[in-house]
Amino acid sequence: MIQADILQPLAVLAGWTMIMWIWMYVTRIPAMGKAGIDSKTLVGGTGKNLDEVLPGEIQWIAHNYNHLHEAPTVFYAVALALAITGQGDGLNAQIAWGYVLLRIAHSLVQALWNRVLVRFLLFALSSLCLIALTLHLVLSQFH
Repeated sequence: MIQADILQPLAVLAGWTMIMWIWMYVTRIPAMGKAGIDSKTLVGGTGKNLDEVLPGEIQWIAHNYNHLHEAPTVFYAVALALAITGQGDGLNAQIAWGYVLLRIAHSLVQALWNRVLVRFLLFALSSLCLIALTLHLVLSQFH
C-alpha cells in the first residue's frame, strides 16, 4: 500500500468538494421551490440556466462546486503521481496542504462574500502551488 503524506490533503480536498455539493443542494432546492420551479416537470436545461432565476448568493455556491472540478482535477492527478513515485512527502506534501487550504478559502470567499479580487488572489496563489507540484513531478520523472 502506498503511504504518502500528500494523500491527506488530497483526501481533504475531495471531502471538501462533497461538503460543497451538499451545501449546493441544501440551498438550491429550497430556492428553486421559492422561485416556482417545479422539478417534477422540468425538462432539459443546465445549472447555468438557474443563474437567471435564482438569487446570486445561491448560485455562488453552485459555481464554486463547479470550480472544484476544474483545476483541482490536475491537483488530484499530480498528487497521486507524486505519491506513487515516492515524491509525496516533505515539501510536496506541504505545498499540497497550501493548495488545499487556499482552495477551501477560495470556496468560502466565493460562497459567502464573492469578492472577485479576493477570489482571484486566492486562485492565483493556489495555482502557484499547483505549478510547483507539477514542476516537481516533471523534474522527478525527467532527471
